[in-house]
Amino acid sequence: MITVDGVTLTLQIERKRVKNINARLRGEVLAVSAPLNTPQATLDQVIPDLARRLVRRVRARQINTEDDALALVQRVAARFPQPPSVARVRWATNQQARWGSYSAATRTIRLNAALRHMPGWVLEAVVAHELAHVFFQDHGPGFWKLLRSVEPAVDRADAFLAGVTWLGHYWESLPPVERGLLARVQGYLDDANDQAQRD
Repeated sequence: MITVDGVTLTLQIERKRVKNINARLRGEVLAVSAPLNTPQATLDQVIPDLARRLVRRVRARQINTEDDALALVQRVAARFPQPPSVARVRWATNQQARWGSYSAATRTIRLNAALRHMPGWVLEAVVAHELAHVFFQDHGPGFWKLLRSVEPAVDRADAFLAGVTWLGHYWESLPPVERGLLARVQGYLDDANDQAQRD
């Protein structure tokens, strides 16, 4: 058994006459083929990365069958004085260094899949941020002026994402008691959400 990204898989390793270590994911079974002389230590190091890549690929296929994201992105694009053209939206499960990106060449927005589970106003702020880069390549004053004019919640969303990022980096190193406390704290977020709905 192996667990990656919270998904537990049955691991089947077959050593045979192949040149490289290969892996296939079939349902909940990770089938790995490896050259006959591959040391176990090498397999122990390589298999989690292969498994993670395959699990994320399957998840990306699942979530990219839904087209609700394109409608949301097009609504955000319509807020711009000159709406940028968006043809596709892809949820990325391999995008670890950024929340989103926009390609003018393909008119595609790629969004970090974790955003799907965050409040809608956070997702809209990330989309607006990426679309603002159509007009400004840097994060200068013109960029921020345009972005804040089409998405007033951008500073609040940036603070939210900074907190999420911090928690993501340190979650495993927090003592169990503190993790339990954080998992149950609701008062502040409930108050903030209530205030946002009143605004």
